[in-house]
Amino acid sequence: MKQAIGAVSLLVRDYEEALKFYTRTLRFEVVEDAPLGGGRRWILLAPPGSGECRVLLARAKNRKEKASVGRQAGGRVFLFLHTDNFARDYREMRRRGVAFNEEPRAEAYGTVAVFEDPFGNKWDLIMPSKPGRLRRRA
Repeated sequence: MKQAIGAVSLLVRDYEEALKFYTRTLRFEVVEDAPLGGGRRWILLAPPGSGECRVLLARAKNRKEKASVGRQAGGRVFLFLHTDNFARDYREMRRRGVAFNEEPRAEAYGTVAVFEDPFGNKWDLIMPSKPGRLRRRA
């Protein structure tokens, strides 16, 4: 059996504001953008070269959802953007105006730095260490 997470829903205030940041600043690709009626859209984004999990932009529609924009993980890191070249992507993201919360650091699981999107979501830019470096719990 093979399963995979196909998409993660990300609450945003406005589709166009989100598209601008994710496509222009992070260089994500629009995989699909289809109207669903009533002003709703099915917008799937993917980082360059990604073939697995997508980000589904979901426009907050009520007071409770609007209050959750940028806080879906309760203030913790919510999403993890993997890279094959940390230095290149960190430098380029900073050049394009991405707000990093810290300097890059080395961890047992890889090289990482936390950044925030315009909505307040925390992301890890991470270049994972080699597989098998961390042991699973029994």
